[in-house]
Amino acid sequence: MSNTPEGLSTEAFATESTQSSRGRWTQHDTNWVLSLFGTAVGAGILFLPINIGIGGFWPLVIMAVLAFPMTYLAHRGLARFVLSSKHSDSDFTDVVEEHFGATAGRLISLLYFFSIFPILLIYGVGLTNTVDSFMVNQLDMASPPRILLSGLLVAGMIAIMMGGEKLLLRAFALLVYPLVGILLMLSLYLIPHWQAPVVATPDMAGLSETLWLSVPIIVFSFSHAAAISSFANAQRRHYANRATHKAEAILRNTSLMLIVFVLLFVFSCVLSLSPEQMLEAKEANVSVLSYLANVYDNPFIAMLGPLVAFIAITSSFLGHFLGARESFNGLLSKQSSLSANLIDKLGVGLMFIAIWVCAVMNPSILDMMGAISGPIIAMILFIMPTIAIFKVPALQKYRHHVGTYFILLVGILAVSALLFNMAG
Repeated sequence: MSNTPEGLSTEAFATESTQSSRGRWTQHDTNWVLSLFGTAVGAGILFLPINIGIGGFWPLVIMAVLAFPMTYLAHRGLARFVLSSKHSDSDFTDVVEEHFGATAGRLISLLYFFSIFPILLIYGVGLTNTVDSFMVNQLDMASPPRILLSGLLVAGMIAIMMGGEKLLLRAFALLVYPLVGILLMLSLYLIPHWQAPVVATPDMAGLSETLWLSVPIIVFSFSHAAAISSFANAQRRHYANRATHKAEAILRNTSLMLIVFVLLFVFSCVLSLSPEQMLEAKEANVSVLSYLANVYDNPFIAMLGPLVAFIAITSSFLGHFLGARESFNGLLSKQSSLSANLIDKLGVGLMFIAIWVCAVMNPSILDMMGAISGPIIAMILFIMPTIAIFKVPALQKYRHHVGTYFILLVGILAVSALLFNMAG
């Protein structure tokens, strides 16, 4: 029996409901902001203040100003790209094939998968190491068998993924609220320890090079590109013809939330340390919380370090697994006649085994894999959507927007800086 009001057709009722929710913020929107925030904030946040702040005061300020447009405009462009498909159920792999042809589409989709998958391997290792260290150093327990600990942790995270979108969004909410609270508390706690920054007249050549090499750090510290395809499709299912408008609103609020909380944490940490201390922390290859705990002899900060790392790795793992799972399913469905359900189970099983094996082996080549992922993500997040604006009729209305050229420039800078760092 229909639930639509008497005298109003189902189609008209749906249109009216969609229009009434046009400007109204809902719990659905909040849940997706938390999910995208959790995807962006990985364990790298503990190294972000050192990586950004070590360049000095002026690069820190300039990159802070550019962080919001870089983050919001890039992810908005990728979401618009996914939503530009003529088909309502297209994921990222479908859209690239639709716009760039079968061969180019599959190549881009394959690169997209291999840009995300190494990050999952890194998080599998990182989560195992974080929990093991916490059990040994903070809880005074014996180190558990690595094969058992890593298997339980990876299986637990994948179980959340298998529970569906509602369980996933609920998990993000449970993880992200404590993460935001801890970041804010630590930021405010450090304020009495702030030192006046060294503000010198910048050398333009040195400043330009520092800014150039810092672009990838900002890009990937705030990146939630792995979840954008699933996010865009969820908005299409939920909002129909209002999907683009709502997706942009959610992405804007996500970017604002990231900039406010993460940059407050970054500035608070940087202003609490001298340039010499930051250099010392970088050379020691320890997180900013570990270094601060040692400097201030504060066991409270030392306890929070593993907790922040655990929450950040877990939330970011879930978001990246979402993207890897979707891209794997899309690729295999075009290469085989297997059912969608079987392909999904096969993909989840293979990724679980690969992440588990990597976590057990605890390899030392993860930075190299991250460097390989970096240029690919930059090309997919910045350059490919910009190219699509000049190729796809549905996107050509954005051709003359200033943001289009800004994102293309940032993408070129990010890719060139990453390649320069790898060559060096």
